[in-house]
Amino acid sequence: MFRITKEVSRIEITLEAKKLGEDYLLTLTGGKEHAGAVAVGLFDEKSGRASSSVLTLPGHREEQLALDSARRVSKATEKTSVVVVGIHVDNISLEEIKEIVSTAEEMVGNFIAYCEESDLTARRNE
Repeated sequence: MFRITKEVSRIEITLEAKKLGEDYLLTLTGGKEHAGAVAVGLFDEKSGRASSSVLTLPGHREEQLALDSARRVSKATEKTSVVVVGIHVDNISLEEIKEIVSTAEEMVGNFIAYCEESDLTARRNE
């Protein structure tokens, strides 16, 4: 299991990830945690491309973060990924939104780097 937490704006954001067989389940939450958007990322071995689809609950705005995160994880790992995002801050400003999104994207990058390092370590041990 992978877990990282960062303080940003007035909240703490947490990214947790675990393997589901060969695939990945990630949750990205902060503030008043909830499930605002759920995305599935798929990797197509034939084309070498990743795609993603998202479901967003009414009134929530996490769809782009979930969609992009699922695509990035699936592209990097060549596996299916499910990403649940739920971040809520009352009376949030545009600057806070930008800071939270930037930090969340960085955290997803940290997870991808962790996966790549784990994969390299596994190959060295073969």
